[in-house]
Amino acid sequence: MVYTRKNQRDLTGAERRKFVAAVLELKRTGTYDRFVRTHIDHYVADGEGRLRVAHMTPSFLPWHRKFLLEFETALRRIDPTVTVPYWDWTRDNSPASSIWNEDFMGGNGRRSDLQVMTGPFAHSSGRWNITQSMTEGRFLTRDFGRPRDPITLPTQAQLEEVMRERVYDVTPWNSTSPSGFRNRLEGWASGQGNERFRIHNRVHRWVGGLMLGGGSVNDPVFWLHHAFVDLVWSRWQQRNPGAVYLPAEPPPLGDGQYRKVVARHQTMAPWGVTPASMFDHSRIYRYA
Repeated sequence: MVYTRKNQRDLTGAERRKFVAAVLELKRTGTYDRFVRTHIDHYVADGEGRLRVAHMTPSFLPWHRKFLLEFETALRRIDPTVTVPYWDWTRDNSPASSIWNEDFMGGNGRRSDLQVMTGPFAHSSGRWNITQSMTEGRFLTRDFGRPRDPITLPTQAQLEEVMRERVYDVTPWNSTSPSGFRNRLEGWASGQGNERFRIHNRVHRWVGGLMLGGGSVNDPVFWLHHAFVDLVWSRWQQRNPGAVYLPAEPPPLGDGQYRKVVARHQTMAPWGVTPASMFDHSRIYRYA
């Protein structure tokens, strides 16, 4: 049976509580931290010279679609009524937005050490200890808008510009790809300072704290952010029904991306599914 992912702003109080409770239960059992570790282990930059499946690569979108599905399946084992909501950051684009309420994601980090002090994921609640990270901290941190180096969330106009792309991805299939929907949405760009970060990347940077880097899954808002990224991809697919995943074939020997990116019918670690198999989600879930 197809289930629905809703905009977080449209959740009822009961739906918020159920989602939070299921996330906290995954944390209690250690399952949540295994998701964090999976993302850290597969966060490979294109300068590292090895296979990339999660970031700076064509499989960015199908890899995270599968990652979200695995997480959602784990939540639904706890409570079958729960789905992952999405955060439309073009609309709910300030620290005062309801997503940051104390009954849901909690608020910003305090100035002294960026520690989140409110909501169910505050370290002081005793239920959200950071154990898998790329830093030494043991508490959730945020730094909304990076006051020392200000940055804003993406706008609807900026997102619409990305939606006008007609090709899924282009060579060299990494963070320097000059066009293509995947890299434009992932948000790697030229320029200085914050101008290097667009769309998806810009949201991670705006939230700040642990949302930066491979350990970003430690902040539960990661899932709501990526659900919206997945929704955007889904709408782009509807606009461009003939646009297929590229590259269709693996880059050949001698190509700079040889054995560094996943082609349409190659498998993505750690699940062994192909990008092609993740293109259609209509028999599993839909977006409200």
